[in-house]
This record gives sequence, C-alpha cells and structure tokens, in this order.
Amino acid sequence: MTVDKWFDSQDRLVKVLLLIIPFVNWIIEILVRISAILRNPSQLNLIGLIVYIIGGWILGFVDLIFVIIQDKMLFIE
Repeated sequence: MTVDKWFDSQDRLVKVLLLIIPFVNWIIEILVRISAILRNPSQLNLIGLIVYIIGGWILGFVDLIFVIIQDKMLFIE
C-alpha cells in the first residue's frame, strides 16, 4: 500500500492529529506527496511537492485546515 492511499484511508481525526504536530506534519506531507508522484506522475502532484518544499511549515497548516474542511490534502490527485 502506498503512503498516500494509507493516509487517505485514515479517519479525519487521525489525519488532523498527524498534521497538527509540526515535525510529524513535515514528514507525512513529504511522504504522501512523493508517494502520490510515484503512483500518479501528474503536474498537480509535482506542483504540490514543489510548493510545499518552498512554503514549508505554513503550507502544512494550510493542509491541516484543508483536511479539516474537505478531508483531503491540497494539490494531490
């Protein structure tokens, strides 16, 4: 099972808990985005990884809010 599919299969509460802790947030974001690129090499996934690397911690919290509202990460197909 890939990391992005594993993350999507978790309950919303587990996703929020994983994304609320700063260092764990960074690790999960990188792993999920790389896994999504390897599984589905689309421009949106690549843009999401590049934007996240540049934006860092701030986009991690944007993703946290996005997961709370829509139950998925920003810029991942």
